Amino acid sequence: MTTKLDKPIRREIEVEGKAYTLTIDADGLKLVEKGRRNGQELRWQALVTGDAALSAALTASTAS
Repeated sequence: MTTKLDKPIRREIEVEGKAYTLTIDADGLKLVEKGRRNGQELRWQALVTGDAALSAALTASTAS
C-alpha cells in the first residue's frame, strides 16, 4: 500500500561536494543549493508528458 504525498518531504543530498536540499511535494521536485532560495524545479506533469525529456535534450543540444 502506498501513502499519499500530502505534505512536503525534504532531504539533504551532496553533489560534487556541495550540499543541496531536495523537496518532494504534490506538485513535483525542487532541488536548491543549501543556503539559497532559487533552484531547479520539475513538475510531475512535465515528467509524465515527456516535456522534461524534451527540455533536457534541447538544453544539451545548445550547450556546446
